[in-house]
Amino acid sequence: MTDKIISYIKTEISMEPVDDIDLEEDLLGNGIVDSLGMMQLVVFLEKEFKVKIAPEDMTVENFNTVSSISEYLSTKLN
Repeated sequence: MTDKIISYIKTEISMEPVDDIDLEEDLLGNGIVDSLGMMQLVVFLEKEFKVKIAPEDMTVENFNTVSSISEYLSTKLN
């Protein structure tokens, strides 16, 4: 799951070329993803993992890092 998320961020929505993304790296704070990119990521996650992400779940706590995104998705998939 994390590999798919990282690959999508690197190839589709990263603000600038990124060699690697650490699981705990602050995606918004470090300028890897902007707010539009975050919305694109949400659409990708919904399609790729066949989940519905409620607007109230789109929080910094759930989407700040690849690790937090994976943890959030794990709860939705179980």
